[in-house]
Amino acid sequence: MTTPAARKKLAVAPPGMAQASAPPFPEEGAISLKDAAYRAIKHKIITCAFKPGEFINEMHVSALLGIGRTPVHQAIDRLMLEGMVSIRPRKGIFVNAVSFEEIMEIVDVRLLNETYCARRAAELADSSNIAHLTDILARAEQWLPARNIEQLMLLDSEFHTALSRAARNDVLSDVIIKLNDRSLRFWFLSLVQPGQNEAVQRQHQNILDAIKNRNADEAEAAMRAHIEHFRRNLMQQSMPPR
Repeated sequence: MTTPAARKKLAVAPPGMAQASAPPFPEEGAISLKDAAYRAIKHKIITCAFKPGEFINEMHVSALLGIGRTPVHQAIDRLMLEGMVSIRPRKGIFVNAVSFEEIMEIVDVRLLNETYCARRAAELADSSNIAHLTDILARAEQWLPARNIEQLMLLDSEFHTALSRAARNDVLSDVIIKLNDRSLRFWFLSLVQPGQNEAVQRQHQNILDAIKNRNADEAEAAMRAHIEHFRRNLMQQSMPPR
């Protein structure tokens, strides 16, 4: 069992970690100020630059991002709908914490959806899907020696998003992208642990190899192993010190 104090540790950025500044997803041409504010604020939440339980002042965020109050307000409304922030009467806007129980529930749902997604991708991915996935892993390989947690987390997210597209099911893809969004803070913390970056890279390569070989059973098994590894790592972090 985990104690409340141990569970809280999962949502706190490791000491001394450099704060990330890049948006959480690759840019795709010009975006609106509202979308720019949304991406920037979400990224700060994901990377724990805005920590769980922290008060968010719209005026301060506006000045920090160099974006007007209206787009920032609209972005915060969107993040509230996604469950990343909440408004407390007479107190203001706060970053929501994610409980250990909730992230374990997310992992369970990911197991159901992403294993099926990997199977479908092995059956349906075309050459452009495989080329995209291969390129993502090549870029991740370049970042491994530098242990750039931020870039590796972004590429991890990009890999799962690209894989969801390869399954040729828009509803499934939408579900997986939303699940991944809710997991990102924990991916960021998980990847900080020694050896995790290399382990994730190997696991992603196993998934891609199975897809290239059109082996649906192997793709499903590789994805299951990948998500279970993530679960075990989080459970180890949540255990109180002896």
